[in-house]
Amino acid sequence: MSAPNAISFDKLARIIGTPRAPLLLDVRSEEDLATDPRLLPGAFRVDDRALVALAPRLDGLPSVSVCQAGHRRSQGAAAWLRAEGFSSEYLEGGFEAWRAAGLPLIDPAKLPARDAQGRTVWVTRSRPKIDRIACPWLIRRFLDPRAVILFVAPAEVMGVAERYNASAFDIEDVFWSHRGDLCTFDVLLAEFGLTIPALNRLATIVRGADTARLDLAPEAAGLLAVSLGLSRMYSDDLEQLDAGMLLYDAFFRWARDATDETHNWPTNKSKAG
Repeated sequence: MSAPNAISFDKLARIIGTPRAPLLLDVRSEEDLATDPRLLPGAFRVDDRALVALAPRLDGLPSVSVCQAGHRRSQGAAAWLRAEGFSSEYLEGGFEAWRAAGLPLIDPAKLPARDAQGRTVWVTRSRPKIDRIACPWLIRRFLDPRAVILFVAPAEVMGVAERYNASAFDIEDVFWSHRGDLCTFDVLLAEFGLTIPALNRLATIVRGADTARLDLAPEAAGLLAVSLGLSRMYSDDLEQLDAGMLLYDAFFRWARDATDETHNWPTNKSKAG
């Protein structure tokens, strides 16, 4: 049983990638960070002795503090935030326990530079369909929950990226884009090492729907149909993204928890007397 105000690595792993995920605050020392600079998915670096300045970035959301082994830094940070009125826990066993369990870690050096509010900024073409909704979902659920996503005219993507120090994605001739048979969603998973079975399953569906290879997965045709429907329902790209977040949340939970479940009708037949 976890200690009070602590969360175990297995419980945290179950909620990362879902809308219920807390903000993850990496409060390791610079020395510990130097030995392994990787971060838990979605985590960002925080000075545990400058938590008052952090409050505006929390936006009232619950958080989990992560230090090297789950001792004074993370417990102190979580206690301080609770004293300030925030819901906060610490990761039991810390970074070491998470790493020892073989759970995913990402290389922060591959993330775009953060803005003054600590957010990564990404830009792509307007009027998204599949990859340009799937990728922002992945970014916000596993890389940076506070990421800013900009949709602009195709001809302006690179200019906006330069102007706002953003990372362009899902356009030709940029790093975060299609590679051979892989779509941008695949590339994000590979580059950040997010080898999670449910994400791998989802990636096949996204690839099939996004590259007109509906034979890759039975669900690809359904994703294509729903994506095209959403694009007709919403004229505002950000409203469409909000709706798409729920869609991919559902696909992820199915891919993780419900692939063996079937449904039939009627569910309860009366037995013959």
